[in-house]
Order: sequence, then C-alpha cells, then structure tokens
Amino acid sequence: MYTPVNPKPDFPKQEEEVLKFWEKNDIFKKSIRQRDKAEEFVFFDGPPFATGLPHFGHFIPSTIKDIIPRYQTMKGKKVERRFGWDCHGLPVENLIEKELGKPINEIYKEIDEKPLGSASIGQVHKGILLENNKEVAIKVQKPNVRETIESDLKIMKFLSDKIGKYINQTKVYNIPSILTEFERSIFKEIDYHEELINMKNLAHNFRAVHYIHIPAAYSEYCSEKIITMELIKGKEVSEVMVHDYPEYNKKLIAKRGVKSYFKQIMIDGFFHADPHPGNMMIMENNVLCYIDEGMMGILDDDFREELAELILLLLSRNVDNIINQLIYMDILTPAQNTPELKADVNDIMNKYYGADLKDMHGGIQQLLKVMIKHNIQLPREFVMIGRGMALIEDTGMKLDPEFNAVTELKKLSRKIIFQKYSPNRLARVSSNYMLQIEHLAKDLPTTLNNMLSKLEEGNLSVKLKHESISEIMNQLSISLILSALLIGSSLAIISDKGPKLFDVSILGLIGFVFSAALGIYLVIQFMLKEK
Repeated sequence: MYTPVNPKPDFPKQEEEVLKFWEKNDIFKKSIRQRDKAEEFVFFDGPPFATGLPHFGHFIPSTIKDIIPRYQTMKGKKVERRFGWDCHGLPVENLIEKELGKPINEIYKEIDEKPLGSASIGQVHKGILLENNKEVAIKVQKPNVRETIESDLKIMKFLSDKIGKYINQTKVYNIPSILTEFERSIFKEIDYHEELINMKNLAHNFRAVHYIHIPAAYSEYCSEKIITMELIKGKEVSEVMVHDYPEYNKKLIAKRGVKSYFKQIMIDGFFHADPHPGNMMIMENNVLCYIDEGMMGILDDDFREELAELILLLLSRNVDNIINQLIYMDILTPAQNTPELKADVNDIMNKYYGADLKDMHGGIQQLLKVMIKHNIQLPREFVMIGRGMALIEDTGMKLDPEFNAVTELKKLSRKIIFQKYSPNRLARVSSNYMLQIEHLAKDLPTTLNNMLSKLEEGNLSVKLKHESISEIMNQLSISLILSALLIGSSLAIISDKGPKLFDVSILGLIGFVFSAALGIYLVIQFMLKEK
C-alpha cells in the first residue's frame, strides 16, 4: 500500500491560518518592511503552500515586478526550497506499481532512487525499460499535489483581490483572468495524460524540423501521475548560457531557439507557455529539445493573423496604424486613443525596434508599461505571449548578443499574412460565411413572421434605455422655472403697478434678483460637473 513519507497536511486549517493572518495584519496597507516581516512568517514559518505559488509566479508577466514590490515576486524560489517534498525519501516504486497496475520488476529493469531533478509538482528518475533495455526518464507526481493546489488557489484568489484593491496599476494585467487561466492550466498540468498529448502534438508540429526534438513517450507506461519517456542526454540551456562548451555553438542555438519559439506562436498557434532555459536542453549537433510540456498556450487563427499584422505595423513604425490595429483587436478603445498614448508608442518604436536583438531587449516590457500607464487592460493571450517572448529574447541575448531576432519575426509575420489571402484560406473562409448565410436565410422568414404577428396583435414592444434621464429632467424643470420668473418679473415692471423702489416695481426687482442668483448657481454647477 502506498504511503507518502510526509503525512497529509491539514489543508483547510492551513488556509484558514494564512488567510486570517493576512486579513488581521492588513499586509497590503503596511510598509514594505512590515510586509516583508509578515511575509517571512506566512511563507517560511507558517503552513506549507508551495505547489501553486511558484507555478503562478512563472505564469504572470515579468513586468509585474515593476508594479508589485520586488520582494513580493522574488520569493517563489525560496518558498519552493523551503516547502518542497523530500525528494530522496519518496517511495516512487510503490507509486509506480499503484499507477501502472503491475509489479515494478515487470516494467523496469532498474530505477535510480535518487531523482535527476525535482520541482513542486513532480520529480524525474532515471530508469531502464525491461522490454528493450533503453534508458528512460520516469516523471512521478508527488503526493497530495491536487489538495495543495486547491489550497493555494484559495490563498491566491484572496491575494489577487487585495492586490487589485490596494495596487491599482495591476488592474490592467487582468490578474483575475490570468488566475482563472492558471487554475484551468494547473489542473491540466497535474493530469499527465494532458502532458502526453501535448508532447505528441508538439512533436507533430516539429516533425519536419531536424534541429528540434521532443522526447518520445511510452504510452503503455504512462498514467495520470506517471510519464515514462525517452531520456534526453545533453545540457540545459541555462548551463550553456553561463559556461563555454566546445561541442555547442551558442549562436546557432540562439537562432534555433528563437526561430522555433516564434514558429510555435506565429505558425502553429500551440506554444510552450514556460520556455525558460531550464525547460530546454541541447543535444548532440546543437539539437534543441523542449521538455516539460505540461503547460501550453493555444492561439486561434484570427488572433494569430491579427498579431502578425500588429507585428508588421510595429516594425514599420507607423504609430497611427498600430493604434488602429490595437483598437481593431479590442485591446484599445477609441476613447483611449489620446495624443499622450500616441507619443509614448512612438517613443517605444524609435527606441526598441531596431535590427539587433540587444537593441530590442526590453521592448516588449516597455510596450506593456505603456499599456499600464494608460490603463489598458491586456488580454490573457497577450500576457502569456509577452512573457514567453521576453524569456526567449533574454535567453537569446545571453547566448548571442548579436543575433537578429527581428528578421525572423518579420519573416514569419509576412508568411501568415500571405497565408491569410491564399486561395485555400479564402475558399475555407468563404465556405464558412456561406454556411452562416444559409443559416440566416433559413431563420429569417420565421423571425420576420413572428415580428409581423406581434405587430398586428399590438404586442410589439420597444425598449429604450435613457442615460441620466432624471438629471436631464431636473435641469429642464429648473430652466422652465427660471424662464417663468424672468417673464413674470418683466411683466411686473412693464405693468407699472404695485409698490415701487426707485420707481421700479418691487415684485419685478425681487424676481430679477432671484432669477440672477439661480442662473449663477446653475452655471457654477455646470462648470463643476465639467471638471
């Protein structure tokens, strides 16, 4: 019977403890020093909730570190180290037998007890398959992961509300939407069947690219919590970035990495959502291998076409067309199209979109900052793409500062635009439109018949929505009263009857004075509302 080394934590109790602590101490209203001290308690002395938080830290855009104090976004690694499961004490043999339903010696010839690597969700062990003596990597999910994530999500939703309440600049990041997408993705990620499908789809997309490799999986030895896959031999890109290995060509690796990632986004619409250097390995002949396909992003054809058009406009530096494209993509509203926004976008174009990678480093982050400055709420796709491209940009720059990424991005964008107007694409779109027109033509007679029947019976009703109708009626009433006072006062003076003051009718004089005071009051009220 499988029994985890660490006892199952009391998740409802730990959630209550953390949430009560943050609520009681009102962390987001305190100074940075006070927050940091409180955070030390919650993250390091308090209950363990370290599975979801590090993953959400990978999910949010890197530019959010400019909005939320730095210490709030940099402690994910400390959290993971402090509360990770004991990698060396996990009885993986028992878990594998339970998941695969066979004695372990009928599947594997041997399994190393010491893991090759470990993260918050799972850890990887080296093994040898019994059937063919091939070396494999066995990815095993740690115990109680789902319960921990459910607990973490409750805490993160609480923190998301607090961040939105006290740090207004974060609203443009649409954090609740990102958190919703993260919740959907993280539960897919802990189902290793999903990762197995992602690996096969990514391998299919790169089947004709000789310099990209995706690990092959042994489906018969996989389950919801186990993946048996090809063991990749090589170095992580993170190692190649900081050390010189004669067998690796850094310039070629940078080119292949950027080119392959842009292909995922711009051509395939199916991309690795966490392409940090630790998730890419270099094999023989500078072949790049993507690992850990648990979290992937998906873009539909329309979004990719609109994104390609936007990129070409960015490279052409036509600010007016860029802003019009953002409006067309429903990222901007016409009201947000201000001279200040135009000036800021123009500054970005002039500063960051040159030819070389080192010249455009930080351009995506700066563009996001402009969006933040003008209170533009970004779609979640933009946030995911922005983060992924920023990671690839940074990795490419560290491998080869002279590599030109703009040329590749421009080439792929043009390819998408050409595909958009290709005969096959136009034929497919026309077919879809014809189908919609057919449905409309079928429904139109019935709709018209129902409307005419209601009109004949006198049951056709029209709903009109008036904005600020009460305020308009009040202003109209006061204007009519003021007009009546002016006319009455004039008639009293013209009639030359009743008590007089300086040979002027007292009633008429009082009416004029009251009318003047009321008129001045209305003008002042109008001016204050305009401001």
